[in-house]
Amino acid sequence: MSAEPLLEVEGLEAAYGDVQVIWGISFTVGQGEIVTLIGPNGAGKTTTLRAISGLLVPRAGRIRLRGAELGGLPAHEIVRRGIIQVPEGRKLWPRMTVEENLLLGAFAPRARGAARERLERVFTLFPRLKARRRQLAGTMSGGEQQMCAIGRGFMSEPTLLMFDEPSLGLAPLLVDELFARIADIAREGITILLVEQKVAHALEIADRGYILETGRTVLSGTGKELRENEYVQRSYLGAA
Repeated sequence: MSAEPLLEVEGLEAAYGDVQVIWGISFTVGQGEIVTLIGPNGAGKTTTLRAISGLLVPRAGRIRLRGAELGGLPAHEIVRRGIIQVPEGRKLWPRMTVEENLLLGAFAPRARGAARERLERVFTLFPRLKARRRQLAGTMSGGEQQMCAIGRGFMSEPTLLMFDEPSLGLAPLLVDELFARIADIAREGITILLVEQKVAHALEIADRGYILETGRTVLSGTGKELRENEYVQRSYLGAA
């Protein structure tokens, strides 16, 4: 794993109207890393992902991918550069088949040429999707839909794959499988930025993490350091 920064976020501030949500957040994601953003609801985690994706224009700060500025670029241009977000709530096309949803993930020019090869790789990662490739996405279980959403992101040949609450609403057994697959995707050489409420699972697979509270970074460290941190154990891991 390289320590070279792939993504750099520096002094990021963002707001919805007059309500400021992020206050000067800074962090890096190294090439090949899994980095997790952790914090309570309203801490600014999803807003951070939206700013990186170009879905929200920051008030201040800099966002760089391999040293190139992303600030001011439209969302489709950021996708073209390889930053892909797997959104909270999956956002599938329910009346399209699983395979159609997956192939739409390869819509960007960078991904079209190898779409069929990557589709087979998705089916290797998620065999249940292969069995349901002709099924309408909206008729599948929540866990299967989440697999489809992740597979769609993988189809885009991402440089950086961002996950927003991937375990939301899933049964515990499926959560374990989901995080195993995210780790598998990282082993494919894809850099991952993970927003997740299941802190123990996130820190178990993360190389590094940042704790966000009220729109500010309050703590950072390796996954192991944060798992062993007394404040994290008390506030996020349920330790007495």
